[in-house]
Amino acid sequence: MEIENAYITLPQGFIANGVHAGLKPNGNPDLALIASDRPAHVAGVYTSNLVKGHSLTRSISIIKSRDTVRGIVINSGNANACVGEKGESDATIMAESVAKELGADPSEILTASTGVIGSRLPLEKITSSIPGLVKNASSSEECGHLAERAIMTTDTQPKEVAATVSIFGKEITIAAIAKGSGMIHPNLATMISVFTTDANISQDVLQSMISDNVKDTYNRVSVDGDTSVCDMVVILANGASETPEITKDSEEYNVFKEAFHALCFDLAKMIASDGEGASKLVEVEVLGAKTANDAYLCVLAICRSPLCKTAIFGQDANCGRFITALGYSGADIDPDKINMSLCGLPVYQNGVALPFDEEIAKEKLSQHDILITIELNDGEYNDRMWTCDFTYDYVKINASYRS
Repeated sequence: MEIENAYITLPQGFIANGVHAGLKPNGNPDLALIASDRPAHVAGVYTSNLVKGHSLTRSISIIKSRDTVRGIVINSGNANACVGEKGESDATIMAESVAKELGADPSEILTASTGVIGSRLPLEKITSSIPGLVKNASSSEECGHLAERAIMTTDTQPKEVAATVSIFGKEITIAAIAKGSGMIHPNLATMISVFTTDANISQDVLQSMISDNVKDTYNRVSVDGDTSVCDMVVILANGASETPEITKDSEEYNVFKEAFHALCFDLAKMIASDGEGASKLVEVEVLGAKTANDAYLCVLAICRSPLCKTAIFGQDANCGRFITALGYSGADIDPDKINMSLCGLPVYQNGVALPFDEEIAKEKLSQHDILITIELNDGEYNDRMWTCDFTYDYVKINASYRS
């Protein structure tokens, strides 16, 4: 059952906080902590960009070398990327400062950073803020929301979800936060997301679950076709519910995985809807492809096309833009079999553009949620992806990102 008022500390045994350390000039929180009162099993998936931020590479190394951690510290406003060895040591110092306050080992503290690439972390600002960050951390709703606000960059809306499930006769809680608005594209749909749960579940099982579940959720979001260098999804499971261990392919695992997938699904849509400058959430579905890869290539081509995305912004039912994207997608398709509709309005059938009422089309495309349906009529494979429209504000935001 999904929880309406969600925050990251809803599962038992977790605390969180967010403070302003001086990385964001607007005074908003920019340093977050999420921690467990006991060792928590951990698993993660990461950006596919070969260039990776130093805070991220440190976390990847930790998750590969140990089963459990105590928490994660995340800063926004600075990506801690492309600054050389100093970036690695800065991430370590940040973790050491948190570990000292928590009474943990630095290797138990994951690090993550997001923001401008190519500038060193203002380490003194961060380390001087960490004692207060940890001291005032709690399981309260307020602290949970502060942690989410602290990881946001160009996001305009917080992204928080949670759910409870009954396993072994007890209530298990899963919660998550995410940031993501720009530089969003599959493999991994780049963002930072942290899940917490009081379930008793091993690292191996968590890793299998998270790897499976990002395929049709986070990896089906594209805002602008760019893949960032710092981003990841991690899950911490501390077993504070004191239930038996959830094992792979058990009934309990299937219940837990279904709830986890639903939360990934919701967060993915939130990220697409909150794309930089976006005014619309766009879902593209492709039906009847020859292969799974053909279906994927088709949805990908439309979702990353500036011409398709600006047409949606302009409420222009220009089916030629969408058909053109399908044609260069690399998918094996037969143009003469294609049908297409925009928000339920047929605009293309059997390879031919259809006449339609422009006013009705404009009314349908004026909605916030836009559905583009492509029927290839050539097989049994389907896929879908979420994106957003390209607006004037996207250019404004990214033309002056560092200022």
